[in-house]
Amino acid sequence: MVAALPTLPGVYRFFDADGQLLYVGKARDLKKRVSSYFQKTHDGTRIGHMVSKIARLETTVVRSEAEALLLESNLIKTQQPRYNILFRDHKSYPYLRVGLSTWVADAPGAGAMPGAPNPDHYPRVSYYRGAVDRRARYFGPYPNAWAVKQTIELLQKVFRLRTCEDTVFAHRTRPCLLHQIKRCSAPCVGAISPADYAADVRAACDFLEGRSQEVLQALQARMEALAGQLAFEQAAEVRDQIGALSRVLQQQAMESHDDQDVDIIAVAVRGGRACVNLAMVRGGRHLGDRATFPAHVEDGAALADVDGAASAEQRVLEAFLAQHYTDVPPPPLLVLGAPVDEALLEALTEQSGVRVRAVFHPREQRRAWLEMAQTNAELQLARLLAEEGSQQARTRALAEALGLEAASPEALAALRIEAFDISHTAGEATMASCVVYEQHQMQPRQYRRYAVEGITPGDDPAAMRQVLQRRYGRLAGQLAEQGGDEVGGARLPDVVLIDGGAAQVAAARAVFESLGLDIGRLVGVEKGQGRKVGLEELVFADGRPKVALPPDSAALLLVAQIRDEAHRFALTGMRARRARVRTGASRLEDIPGVGPKKRARLLARFGGVRGVAAASVEELASVEGISRALAEAIHRALRG
Repeated sequence: MVAALPTLPGVYRFFDADGQLLYVGKARDLKKRVSSYFQKTHDGTRIGHMVSKIARLETTVVRSEAEALLLESNLIKTQQPRYNILFRDHKSYPYLRVGLSTWVADAPGAGAMPGAPNPDHYPRVSYYRGAVDRRARYFGPYPNAWAVKQTIELLQKVFRLRTCEDTVFAHRTRPCLLHQIKRCSAPCVGAISPADYAADVRAACDFLEGRSQEVLQALQARMEALAGQLAFEQAAEVRDQIGALSRVLQQQAMESHDDQDVDIIAVAVRGGRACVNLAMVRGGRHLGDRATFPAHVEDGAALADVDGAASAEQRVLEAFLAQHYTDVPPPPLLVLGAPVDEALLEALTEQSGVRVRAVFHPREQRRAWLEMAQTNAELQLARLLAEEGSQQARTRALAEALGLEAASPEALAALRIEAFDISHTAGEATMASCVVYEQHQMQPRQYRRYAVEGITPGDDPAAMRQVLQRRYGRLAGQLAEQGGDEVGGARLPDVVLIDGGAAQVAAARAVFESLGLDIGRLVGVEKGQGRKVGLEELVFADGRPKVALPPDSAALLLVAQIRDEAHRFALTGMRARRARVRTGASRLEDIPGVGPKKRARLLARFGGVRGVAAASVEELASVEGISRALAEAIHRALRG
């Protein structure tokens, strides 16, 4: 198998006997690289453990090592192999969006103040997350939402650009509060001409691109010109802009005129975990940083470096660069805490079309940036390790309190707890939640909500019976046919937590007995005397005596954490369901293609169904996930 491999660049994939993908790697020479896994003795090592599972090999030949790097990164992100370093932060990065104006300077009547201001002539600055397009200018990405909002506030103070939706703009008859506090030039009521507003937009964009001194000089010239025309009030407004911008620049301690766009990346590795801290400088301004924590650090670093020539920090850094910059365009300069393969930089350059340089031993300002990023990486990693240690102690304490045999670290990590809660308002909009705890942490991707129908309003035991039947009915039948506790990747939890006392536990017991499931898995969380927090008792469906855990018990802290999360998830679902009924949001539900996420984005953007109905097709299409065709369908449905 290995002997027949070509001596060409490409990507290789290892599979186990069940067809599960174990590892994805790239190579300049496929035959040489793959054979290195099998020619040496790796007994007792992570590499040996993985090699012993290999049952099948697949390869893909590409034209260059750069292509191999990009293909490897895409496969890792989409397939998530067991032994690769994985960065599972799926949150997209936010941008600052500046709309494009349709106003034309030499159009007839362009210099005159419009009778009814057109929002298309006054671009709006806004927070944006999603795919970028050509209908606006985008600045970023930013490390977090706070950085975008801070920048928007800065633009409001200095350039007084509007942030209101077009629907709000079109219906204003007098300036809003932002104009009164000098944060907006009130284009909605014609207080500024399109030409002057366009000048402010150009200055704001220049500032965001790092041309601060040019902006100051342009404002100075504009002020002097207005003074020469005896327009002293307008000159005073420009003077105030200059003062505000000067104060902003003085407050920017991280400002740099030499490095306009830079990413500073530091790595800390300890205790089998790693932290990558990314600090962003855009337009010469430090926007903040963002920490990410990859999975499979020890396995991935060992397997990627089968020859043992590179450090774990280097392998983690290379994995981050390859996976991160396939979604986010890289800046021209990277300041790194460890050297990386030159082929990786060439691949990033080839993909982005921008020459990407890296600095490993920076000086002066860049050195200060890197030291700060390294300190943040180490602090974040220390916090993570402390939290994980505490969480593992809680899991062990709860396992002991429940009498489970889960002494080994592997068994504790595999301990699966599913918790249920019922939420309603006097029987209205009853919603049940199921949350999952596994691998010493909550697993939000596995959460589920169940809308409860066909019961007497307010009958919590009946609601519990319904949701447990829906959750485990099909799985119980499949397990009965095939045997065991797992089928098709789904398995019964080790513990089922019921938020409630004897009545709810009895209802759960009846369901489990009818399905032929072990009632020993059922545990109720009953409020103690006076229904005070910290006095909860554990109620067992199999007849064991109640257990009252001490208020400072690590087991009780974990029970409270899981129960509170189940309550939160059920409550938010119930409120959303109740609001749909009361506000008519169900009109959106009836439109094909508008699911819960898109509906939530629409309601949040326009403030309710009425706002969505009043929005134009263009405004609807500007919402993340709403295509032009879907926007037209929504527009027809709500106005038909």
